[in-house]
Amino acid sequence: IPLSGARVALVVGDVVGHGLRAAATMGRLRTAVLTFSALDLTPEDLLLSLDQLVTRVDAAHQTGGEDHTITGATLVYAVYDPTSGRCAFAGAGHPPPALALPDGSVEFVDVPANLPLGLGSVPFQTTDISIPPGSRLVLYTDGLVESRGRTIDAGMDLLRTVLTDTEPDCESTCRTVIEAMVSTGSHDDAALLVARARSFPAEDIAQWDVPADFEAVGAVRTQCMRQLETWGVDTGFATELILSELITNAVRYGAPPVTVRLLRHHVLICEVHDASSTAPRVVQAAEFDEGGRGLFLVAQLADRWGVRYTPQGKVIWAEQSLAP
Repeated sequence: IPLSGARVALVVGDVVGHGLRAAATMGRLRTAVLTFSALDLTPEDLLLSLDQLVTRVDAAHQTGGEDHTITGATLVYAVYDPTSGRCAFAGAGHPPPALALPDGSVEFVDVPANLPLGLGSVPFQTTDISIPPGSRLVLYTDGLVESRGRTIDAGMDLLRTVLTDTEPDCESTCRTVIEAMVSTGSHDDAALLVARARSFPAEDIAQWDVPADFEAVGAVRTQCMRQLETWGVDTGFATELILSELITNAVRYGAPPVTVRLLRHHVLICEVHDASSTAPRVVQAAEFDEGGRGLFLVAQLADRWGVRYTPQGKVIWAEQSLAP
């Protein structure tokens, strides 16, 4: 799932039961994950939102006399940031992801053993680790490692052995793991997701600190535009206006420290970070109002924009398409 800031979310889940009802339940759970991920929630907050949703939905089903519930579904959700090489994980009663490192070793990520969805309504915990470039992250359901003739511990040991001997590309890894671990006539569904970690090129990242002074906005904006010239990126006047509005808003309404970051990806990403957690919002300025149009202009000029929250504050970001 693409996220802001060139990050990506990886998710694998499993529901109780089989057949059409289970497939419909998984479809609803998948839609909920996509919806919550669009809000740029942290892994622990996303699972908490899912847990609360499952509780409400199942309560409504019981009131309506339905006996099929979502409670008991398991899930692992990971967010990988290629600019830092770090990945945050949170799980709800799900088997831990495997990490195949470039040196050939394999380890399982120590994701906190939270309860399945709908059973806890307690805060979920997150594990944050550094992933070396070239590593393969392997997410799966218990149907891959556990069967009638194999315990889950034995299955995880087998998965470790298989991953040690596989080729480094994702497609070969999937094929080898499935052939080695999924037997014909298996009574449980098995899902497998393999992703290879790539680092974001340092030459495609530029960052500046912004003094808490309105007079500094112009100087920082000029540095940003010079960087775009160095990259050979021409987005016209739109980027300059977007940066002006975002930086000015951060200095005026946010809290220091304020930083600006540009990422040259398949799109141009402009980010402004400040230490305030106050949520910005687009307002409808009256005809003769002198202010209140900043975020409205950003929304009109950018292909996408939004806000994500961090332990240090918030990031307001905007994306623009790059000419081929």
